[in-house]
Amino acid sequence: MPATIRTVLNTEENRTLLELSCADGIPYRTKQRATAIRLNAHGWTVAQIARYLDWHEHTVRATLRRWQVKGLGGLWESVGRGRPSRLSKLDWQAVKQWVGEPQRYSARQLSQKLKEERQIEIGAEQIRRRLKKGATAGSASAIVLR
Repeated sequence: MPATIRTVLNTEENRTLLELSCADGIPYRTKQRATAIRLNAHGWTVAQIARYLDWHEHTVRATLRRWQVKGLGGLWESVGRGRPSRLSKLDWQAVKQWVGEPQRYSARQLSQKLKEERQIEIGAEQIRRRLKKGATAGSASAIVLR
């Protein structure tokens, strides 16, 4: 059985973590990590926290250890997680410009246009996902997402 991990927070740390777990604009995972640390400091076991947050116990332990080693900075994701985008900023600006044209493009047509004009192979589903994520009200109406 793994050793018990117990976090002790002072008043300032507890208040900071509480505010962080409720603040707008903070990534969801960061909020959950702050909650896990506060729960542990209030006497919850790793197993109880894991059940409450629907995490694995190893994830809870890793979160608590990151807090002990890195402090507040350990709550955020590491820089460079995930695969880098195939689209550069200039390529993405070109896609936005095409979307702003009077002609309507489907995600598949945008994919083909990128391949023909910029020699970039990217799937229609990736373009669709990226446009949905970054689309504003004005540009979303110009996109046909099929």
